[in-house]
Amino acid sequence: MVLRAMYSGVSGLRAEGEALGVVGDNIANINTTGFKAQRALFEDVLGHSILAGTASSMPGSGVRVGDIQQMFTQGTLQNTGVSTDVALNGDGFFTVKGTVDGVTSNFYTRAGTFTINRDGNLVNPAGLHVQGYAANGDGTFDASISDVKAPTAALPARATTSLEITANLDSAATAINTAAIVGPPAVAANPWDPQNPANTANFSTTMTTYDSLGNAHTMDVYFRKSDTVANTWDYHVLTDGADVTGGTAGQNFEIGSGTLGFTTNGALNTIATTVPIAVDFVGATAGQAITLDFGTSIGAGGTGLDGTTQFAGSSNVSSQSQDGYASGDFSGVSIDGTGIVQGLYTNGQKIDMAQLAIAKFRSNDGLGRAGQNLWIETRDSGTAAMGTAGSGGRGATSAGALEGSNVDLAEEFVGLIQHQRSFSANSKTITTADEMLQELINIKR
Repeated sequence: MVLRAMYSGVSGLRAEGEALGVVGDNIANINTTGFKAQRALFEDVLGHSILAGTASSMPGSGVRVGDIQQMFTQGTLQNTGVSTDVALNGDGFFTVKGTVDGVTSNFYTRAGTFTINRDGNLVNPAGLHVQGYAANGDGTFDASISDVKAPTAALPARATTSLEITANLDSAATAINTAAIVGPPAVAANPWDPQNPANTANFSTTMTTYDSLGNAHTMDVYFRKSDTVANTWDYHVLTDGADVTGGTAGQNFEIGSGTLGFTTNGALNTIATTVPIAVDFVGATAGQAITLDFGTSIGAGGTGLDGTTQFAGSSNVSSQSQDGYASGDFSGVSIDGTGIVQGLYTNGQKIDMAQLAIAKFRSNDGLGRAGQNLWIETRDSGTAAMGTAGSGGRGATSAGALEGSNVDLAEEFVGLIQHQRSFSANSKTITTADEMLQELINIKR
């Protein structure tokens, strides 16, 4: 019995020493990105098999560390401002692929410290390739995962195909007379003149468009209130004659016109196009078709209120856009809140490259630590279920941020004191048992 007490004390020393190592590992990783704290779980040890029968036949023989449990609680998100940093807020892991300690496999991490390497791949600090769903040209993403890779070629120019204008045309604007009016007072005829648009229209707006080569061209859209038909405005689209085939430098060239009809409530009722826009820019693809979008008219099945309207108040443009752009060189990547990786170009465009793959496991506790902020899949964890951020119980991504360690330093210091005292107490068990053995030896003397 005395020897059993001594060995029980030894088991306590061994267990407390191992637990102290776990605490020390937690403290050492207080600043490790995405680190998850661990705790030692103690269990008692029996002197005999539980098959021996009664409780009295199963004396205790000390303690041991039965398991080292990983604590997958959420760490604090820390903003970094780095476009390729990304954090997970919730369950799941980023997936990276490569070789670690001679093992080539998929690895899983909570540390979203990613960069672009010289080959254009999105990688973690260990050089492992980040996995995601590659973007397709139609706005969808592949069904299978692959390396997230940034294109290195320049983004080709895109010719403008659509102009969208959301504006209000003043219902109280004075119509400009097309024909002369015999007085009093006499009013001279003032028909539409593309070479004098400022004085023959009520309102205008300017937009930049692009041809097939990426050259920028200025287009002016002029609005003229009709003096013959109530609640009707004509529009005319002009550009510099030097930019189009058949035009004259220094003179306006009209490339399109039409009529907008409004209801008495100011809603866009009809849109009539008299000259469709099909422009021949010099040196570019001929017949570039450009659609003007003033909103969905009532005649086309809309409300007539989602675009251009005619209400009382000064004429103004609230928004306008076009879908063309010049060519641009690749300048970097950014990751948005849904895990979509976008390529950034010098022409201001953002093009989807891929969407990050987020792995989810039935048992996070069953994952094996692989070092370098990585985990590996095991039988205890189950097979990784791949998906995207925010789906199937997976956490959301936070761009420009990293997840800090979830180690609670105050709690770890308390654990240090606890394990130190327990270590000392177990050493007392050994010294006491030693004194008892000494007494037994002294009996013989």
